[in-house]
Amino acid sequence: MCVSGKDIMKIQDAVVVITGASSGIGAALARLLGSGGARCVLAARRLPELLDVARAVDASGGNALAVQADVSTRSGGEAVIGRTLEAFGRVDVLVNNAGRGHLASVEETSDGVIDSIFRTNVYALWHTTRPALHAMRAQGSGHIINMASMAGKIGFPFNSAYVAAKHACVGFTLALRAELAGTPIHASVVCPAGVKTPWASVTEGAPMLSLLSASGPAVKRIAAEKNILLPDIEGLIPPERVAEAIRECILHPVPEVFTHRGSREFAALAATNLLEAERRQLPVVLGEREVYVSQVRLPRYDSQGASQGHDAL
Repeated sequence: MCVSGKDIMKIQDAVVVITGASSGIGAALARLLGSGGARCVLAARRLPELLDVARAVDASGGNALAVQADVSTRSGGEAVIGRTLEAFGRVDVLVNNAGRGHLASVEETSDGVIDSIFRTNVYALWHTTRPALHAMRAQGSGHIINMASMAGKIGFPFNSAYVAAKHACVGFTLALRAELAGTPIHASVVCPAGVKTPWASVTEGAPMLSLLSASGPAVKRIAAEKNILLPDIEGLIPPERVAEAIRECILHPVPEVFTHRGSREFAALAATNLLEAERRQLPVVLGEREVYVSQVRLPRYDSQGASQGHDAL
């Protein structure tokens, strides 16, 4: 998307911290903002990939600083903000984009997976936001943008820790907005649906991509059998579309960003009529369960919902 002259004045020289910047949405956002002259601090654990993104930002006219860090730890999050202040003296925008999912039923989700998912998707919010807020209050401006998901608005099966973590991200942002009310510091949350990134291929436990891909025919069959109209939410979109939506939020802050057509409406339905939203999702749930039962351990249920024991691996 072209950057207009008016927008360049708002993006150019802005100091933007992006976590999870080595690929996907974070990398796309860095390239987009870099083309507008932003000073981008890019944080991630994978240094070679991070350096590739930094070079692309520099080549596009921006100014990139790559910081290898694990923001799921307090020291890592604080180091990212510390390096930002050392290099540029301010933090204009913090995009908390680092995140990871998992694939497991509630029964099969280990304590280790729960801890890992929450450290990356939830605890990291505090690790970066606390020091960034201190700088933003001192400079009298700032914007914190947290990457949630439609999983932060509605439920999905077989990734309960991720769904819970993204609901926590939405709640964190709401609490932050309440604390910042009346100040010149903004807080926003982004809720994408499916995005064409490596996310579904690197979920903990097993790749969720295989479940999502294999369940498609079953979902359509069940929807036809039960005469249920599936949620009218746009399918997979490229990360650049999400990056454009985040850029627009930077230019014109709003509380929530929905990146897919139909997603805002379905989130509103779930908030006002959960039973109807669940009815619309039923073919998706049953289709994914059908595939999951055939691939992974999961209790079988009879027609009344009684457990029939576990499948073998």
